[in-house]
Amino acid sequence: MAKQSAGILAYRVNDDVLEVFLVHPGGPFWKNKDAGAWSIPKGEFNDNEEPLSAARREFEEETGQSIAGDFIELKPVKLKSGKTVYAWAVAAEVDENSIQSNTFELEWPPRSGKMIQVPEIDQAGWFDVPAAMEKINPAQMALIDELAKLLKANS
Repeated sequence: MAKQSAGILAYRVNDDVLEVFLVHPGGPFWKNKDAGAWSIPKGEFNDNEEPLSAARREFEEETGQSIAGDFIELKPVKLKSGKTVYAWAVAAEVDENSIQSNTFELEWPPRSGKMIQVPEIDQAGWFDVPAAMEKINPAQMALIDELAKLLKANS
């Protein structure tokens, strides 16, 4: 079965500038990677879980903050890995300075047999669209693009 993730693209508008909330993956592999490494908060879910519920759960696990509001369903995107990401946009205020991510165990260095605890997310931030497009995983650019078009159409 192909893997699937669900995530939330939180956004806000400051002085007519659209900003989106992105997170940076934790761990040694991602430590010095920036451009193309960021993502919407998201995570895998299985077929018996409702995707929006999974997206909200993952957002809370990765940021330590709950999210609510009027969720706008975006078109799913497919990552290079073949994973499909289902996403919802929501206008929200998220405190990027008080992220409390869950952790996972990782073998590092690879094939060393040594396990380390790694935060799923090591930083988060608000970015205007040009900066976000530079930072986000290229496959997820379509989510920001779609949100920007939807907001423009509704203004």
